[in-house]
Amino acid sequence: MQAIRLNRLAYFSAVAETGSFTKAADRLGITKAVVSQQVSRLEAELGTSLLVRTTRRVEPTEAGRLLHARCVLIFSEVEEAVGEIAQTNAEPTGTLRITAPNDYGASTIAPVIAAFTRMYPACNVELQLSDTKVDLIADHFDLSIRVGWLDDSSYHARRIGTFRQLLVASPDLTRAWTADVPEDVTGLPFIANASLKEPLVWRFAKDDFDPRTVRLRQNILTNSTPAALAAVLAGGGMSVLPDFLAAAHLEANRLVQLLPAWSLPAGGVYAVYPAARFRPPKVTAFVAMLSRHPGDQTKLEK
Repeated sequence: MQAIRLNRLAYFSAVAETGSFTKAADRLGITKAVVSQQVSRLEAELGTSLLVRTTRRVEPTEAGRLLHARCVLIFSEVEEAVGEIAQTNAEPTGTLRITAPNDYGASTIAPVIAAFTRMYPACNVELQLSDTKVDLIADHFDLSIRVGWLDDSSYHARRIGTFRQLLVASPDLTRAWTADVPEDVTGLPFIANASLKEPLVWRFAKDDFDPRTVRLRQNILTNSTPAALAAVLAGGGMSVLPDFLAAAHLEANRLVQLLPAWSLPAGGVYAVYPAARFRPPKVTAFVAMLSRHPGDQTKLEK
């Protein structure tokens, strides 16, 4: 079969949808003769009749109905592709609604939002912080930032960063502790995070080898990572915290990392969207800004 000229599919679809060569020509802004000629050539190329011409109306044949159904999908894809390209060149406007966990939202997302609204003044942002997963569609959110490990869902997700988990404590407590291997910390006071699936069970590895699983002893339980950080800073015990919360305190010597030669599983940072063919400029621009420097907001506008 020889190559098909795609514009002939448009002529054929117009006739199939209007039921008339004259109406199809008016819709396309060309002459009836051109439409008739192009459809005839399409039929010749395909080797089959696509339309049945009667005195009152032009009807598609069975082959014509099958082809028209495909044409509808093809033209829909083209329109969406053109719309997507147009969106990438458009300025973000309107209200961007985001949900994020309390810890990552306050430490990382909020500074990005400040930079985003300065860069795109026609766009405003609503940020809801919650450690409980929300229904993006029912609650009318454009975007969810999730930290950790994703469950299967009907949403679309894109990984935009990673984070490390660190076992930390206050310097005053660590002076009295000696910990070289994970088993050394099992009897020490531990601040557990109830928002995790297994808040007391932790899996360590050394240089990606020698895996060790330990169960820690809880003396404080909270469902908030920022609250766990506050309790650690106050000397309440050790805890596992994400590096984006602990890093500044480690640099300032307000926290000390325990078992620095041992690593805990790293997690991901994800942008999660409702299922859609393409995103509004406000969503794509924000995710692009966040993914460029997820951990260093001083570089956002450089």
